[in-house]
Amino acid sequence: MVSTHFSGEIIHRNKNLGLEEYKFLLKAIVSSGIGEQTYAPRLVFEGREERPTLQDGISEMEEFYVDTIGKLLERQQISPKEVDILVVNVSMLTSMPSLPSRIINHYKMREDIKVFNLTGMGCSASLISVDIVKNIFKSYPNKLALVATSESLSPNWYSGNNRSMILANCLFRSGGAAILLTNKRSLRKKAMFKLKCLVRTHHGAREESYNCCIQSEDKQGRVGFYLGKNLPKAATRALVDNLKVIAPKILPVTELLRFMVKLFIKKIKMHQNPSKGSTNLPPGTPIKAGINFKTGIEHFCIHTGGKAVIDGIQHSLDLTDYDIEPARMTLYRFGNTSASSLWYVLAYMEAKKRLKRGDRVFMISFGAGFKCNSCVWEVLRDLTTGESKGNVWNHCINDYPPKSISNPFTKMYGWLQDEDPDTFKIPETFKIPDEYM
Repeated sequence: MVSTHFSGEIIHRNKNLGLEEYKFLLKAIVSSGIGEQTYAPRLVFEGREERPTLQDGISEMEEFYVDTIGKLLERQQISPKEVDILVVNVSMLTSMPSLPSRIINHYKMREDIKVFNLTGMGCSASLISVDIVKNIFKSYPNKLALVATSESLSPNWYSGNNRSMILANCLFRSGGAAILLTNKRSLRKKAMFKLKCLVRTHHGAREESYNCCIQSEDKQGRVGFYLGKNLPKAATRALVDNLKVIAPKILPVTELLRFMVKLFIKKIKMHQNPSKGSTNLPPGTPIKAGINFKTGIEHFCIHTGGKAVIDGIQHSLDLTDYDIEPARMTLYRFGNTSASSLWYVLAYMEAKKRLKRGDRVFMISFGAGFKCNSCVWEVLRDLTTGESKGNVWNHCINDYPPKSISNPFTKMYGWLQDEDPDTFKIPETFKIPDEYM
């Protein structure tokens, strides 16, 4: 678990950083929306983040899938040999044998299991995995699929000083999830959700979108994950195009007609007075969709890509603080766990006993490429009894939301803002105010 004090130790260990980088990181982490109870890989606590080995990444993933898949199968009383399809998505680790092969070996799954291994798909990989299973189900009835989603941080910690690359260290944290999907009618009564529709949007043909988040090397040859300043603009474009496709599938006709009439009137007014319709918003500024998604959706499950991502979707879809609470609390408690973050958000809704039969859950995710994927789930039965003993929130759900989600970085390291670049010398240890000792 990464506390504020320990975060300071990690930053201090990086000898490639100076005062300006310290100030940048302080500003970034203070506004990140991340709290003090997120998780990092073991090698970070061992002080080896600058010298990762292949085994570090493999061990991190083994720890994840042995824990999550084992508990999931045991809870559902399903034998590993009953699994017909296995889809694994871990974007930034490739091994031989592959991670799916390691899972099959560990659980001794069947020889005829259908396997799909997704890498490099980014934070939106979960819904891509679900889409793969959905398409397989169209041709193969009575099948059981297992989706495992995580990210390997051990070999991907950036130890340089490029601001656009070191930002990823502030946002990404360890986590993972395992999901069972089926089209077996005999298992319908055990199912929690039913997939209603899924839409994938890919802007890889746009150079600006393609290059806004990409794994690359800095000038010193250090590998990291680059997050460009044009990322909000790329995300906004992808979201708008995705909503154009999925909105007619999930909203009532009355709302679609209301929106069309409103849009028609707006165009007439703009034609009559062009100067009134013009806007001078900065690139990437969230734009209101102008359509009420709450007429067809009860819950919004948003990828925890960062505070700016959540705020942008809240503004675009005109959501309340209650609507985005699950995403905000997931970011605060677990950080950005990449493709698995959606399932932490969904688990929060369940733990808070929000999900009732007939409710619809709108999932929205973003990923490198650049991609925006979304889907809608229908809740098949009331999930208000706390029946899921394995819910990751169960031990702490009563503590959320807290009165404040601010982190203590400013109080602990705010003195860095007052330091003079001409006289500053990197101390042997960062000084900590007495109240935090």
